[in-house]
Amino acid sequence: MNEDHAALCSSPEWAEWLQTEVLSPLLADIELGPDLIEVGPGPGAATDWLRRRVEKLTAVEAEAPAVAKLVERFPDVDVHHGDASALEFDDGTFDAAATFTMLHHVPTRELQDKVLAELVRVVRAGGVIVGGDSVASDQLRAFHEGDTYNPIPPGYLLDRLRGLGCDRVTVAVDDRMTFVAYKPKAA
Repeated sequence: MNEDHAALCSSPEWAEWLQTEVLSPLLADIELGPDLIEVGPGPGAATDWLRRRVEKLTAVEAEAPAVAKLVERFPDVDVHHGDASALEFDDGTFDAAATFTMLHHVPTRELQDKVLAELVRVVRAGGVIVGGDSVASDQLRAFHEGDTYNPIPPGYLLDRLRGLGCDRVTVAVDDRMTFVAYKPKAA
C-alpha cells in the first residue's frame, strides 16, 4: 500500500466506517458459524469486528509487518503469514470465509480467481463466503498511485463465484461492492 492508503486503512475513522457501513448491514442476517477465516486483514479493521462474532477467527495476511501487528493486537485470533491464493488449510476447514477491501490489491485476474477458489475450497459444504471491495473509479485509481489497484468488475465476481459452485450468490453495488455466496450442502 502507498503511504496515504496505509494511513487511511489504519485509522479509527476507517474502522468505524467499515464496521458500521459495510460489515453490520452485510452480515446482519448471515450466520457465519463458529469457525471463520479472514484473508487479507491488513491492519485489522474488519478483524476487530469479526472476532467478536465467531468462536474462532483465523486470519491470513501476506505482509509480514502486518502479521506481527495483528498478533500483538489480537491475541485471540489465530494469525498466519501466508498467501491467500494458496491457503495451507484442508478442504472444508471453516464454516465461513471473509475478505474485505483486499481483492483489488491482488495484481492479476488469475490470482484473484485463485483467491476466490481457495475461499470456496476451505469452506465446508453449506458454508458462506462474504466480502466487500471497491468499485472501480478514477478517484480510487488516483488514490492507489504507486500501489496495486485491480478492481474486480461486479458481474465477473458474480459469474466467478457461481462458476466455483456457489449458489445463492448476491453481489450488491452502490458506492462499493459487497457479496455473499453459499457453498451448496453436500448431497
